[in-house]
Amino acid sequence: MSEPLNPQPGLPDSPPEAYTPPKWRTEPRFPDGPAPDPAGSHHERRIRSFQPRRSRVTTGQGEALKRLWGTWGLDIDGREVIDLEKLFGGLPVVLEIGFGMGEATAQMAAADPSTGILAADVHTPGQGNLLALAERGGMTNVRVANGDAIILLREMLPPASLAGMRVYFPDPWPKARHHKRRLIQPEFLDLAATRLAPGAVLHCATDWEDYAEQMLEVLTAHPEFVNTQADGGYAPRPEFRPFTRFEGQGLDKGHVVHDLLFARRGAEKIEPAVEPDSKN
Repeated sequence: MSEPLNPQPGLPDSPPEAYTPPKWRTEPRFPDGPAPDPAGSHHERRIRSFQPRRSRVTTGQGEALKRLWGTWGLDIDGREVIDLEKLFGGLPVVLEIGFGMGEATAQMAAADPSTGILAADVHTPGQGNLLALAERGGMTNVRVANGDAIILLREMLPPASLAGMRVYFPDPWPKARHHKRRLIQPEFLDLAATRLAPGAVLHCATDWEDYAEQMLEVLTAHPEFVNTQADGGYAPRPEFRPFTRFEGQGLDKGHVVHDLLFARRGAEKIEPAVEPDSKN
């Protein structure tokens, strides 16, 4: 007898028909838009570093999903390797993992049209909002990926294909027992290193002090990454990273935002990051 695809914890003998998947896994809210669970949760037994958020989708966001998903959206289903050159018309591509509502992503895309941004998230309203912002601003260098970024990296991106990677304000999982769910771990860096081109920069930002310390520790220890800061510490906020509403909320709470910029080893020379002009 075959095993059930989605066995219930604590009920190993339950027949397949005894388990009813949550609606968000089986019922597409937008038939021509992002799939509820593109890779199929039964393929992944590991601890997830994210939780799907199915909050309310506005009319504008829903219309953007219906209208634009077929052109600018893709599901992370793990079935085939993406041709980034074709997808972005030959532009160098930066992967952004977790973009919230997409405002900062849209600003960066508008400021640098010569770089493609592959923005991955599981938040349906944010996906619709980013698509709407991209359309409104005429930004054709944005593609929205729906699903697990680990599957995207592992199964769907060629080796050394990324010109950069951005992980801004990932879920801090503040409780100690949940720290294992944090994204920036040695195992993630092992995978990320295989997909970043030599010299490409992994840029992380967080307003949680202990998570920043963990990021700095694991990145510094990883043999495939080198800190772009000569002193081996945190970086000043680069001018290209927009100041976001989420960041402002953290600062209002007394949090300190830390940026970390680490380059993939292998380039002949990695230039230290240039500090922003203090007069600006």
